[in-house]
Amino acid sequence: MPVPFLSAPDTAISFATALGALPSGVLMGFAIVFGLVIGSFLNVVVHRLPIMLERAWRADVAEATGTPGPLFENDGLPTRYNLWLPRSACPHCGHALRAWENIPVFSWIALRGRCSDCHARVSMRYPLIELASAACAAGALIVFGPSGKALAAFALCAALIAASAIDLEHQMLYDEITQPLLWAGLIVNFAGTFVGLREAVIGAVAGYLALWCVYWIFKLLRGIEGMGHGDFKLLAALGAWLGWSALPQIVVIAAVAGALVGIAATLSGRMRFEEPLPFGPYLAAGALVTLFAGTPLYGLFAWGN
Repeated sequence: MPVPFLSAPDTAISFATALGALPSGVLMGFAIVFGLVIGSFLNVVVHRLPIMLERAWRADVAEATGTPGPLFENDGLPTRYNLWLPRSACPHCGHALRAWENIPVFSWIALRGRCSDCHARVSMRYPLIELASAACAAGALIVFGPSGKALAAFALCAALIAASAIDLEHQMLYDEITQPLLWAGLIVNFAGTFVGLREAVIGAVAGYLALWCVYWIFKLLRGIEGMGHGDFKLLAALGAWLGWSALPQIVVIAAVAGALVGIAATLSGRMRFEEPLPFGPYLAAGALVTLFAGTPLYGLFAWGN
């Protein structure tokens, strides 16, 4: 007897049905563990992607200028360096992490936030990213249920966590994250997962142009750049995922949160008034509120009327 052909939507529905049959506690436990594991990988992305891109830029410059000699001899890292190789190691002494030292959150707590070999302090960024990833995975399951939509929502969250952490540390939003994120949003919404394709396309265009206009108005008035081009691209990606109607709330939340943090940091002396503040994490915060809670700000404005 021939085996009936299963289309991709049928397979997805069957998978979602199978997951839905599992006890809720098991599903939630799986989501949290899955989020922690992905968070551990996001830490690798946050640490290694800037190094990989700097190496690529140096290689391009060397090729364009005809500079001879080894390119990476001064960074203390192996020539073959990517998201998969070499194995995870202490950034201070190069100690290769054993399996038990690479367990999300648990290892950081067990080692008291220090390398087991050189005892250098390990940044709290590592467990925070893992916990944020786990929280997003659990939130996606709660809001969207065991479905492909939940998996897509978590993928958006993971990309935003990585982009935000890199922006906070390096004040850069790399095209290697924002551009695939934009295309992924359009593909996900081809079938209307979060919004219709038309709204997603308009959202991508409007998201880019909104901050592009702000950038040029500020530059014409002040003679300096008020934000980076990566912010345009990130908001375009968010428009592709959540639609043009979500953009005003995302921008308002980002602007208010960024202003409050900037004022608090300035008053406390942790940053100077003229010091630039990375805007990507606040755009990401606005997007996460919109993804999980809809557009509550619109309800407030409607209530006021």
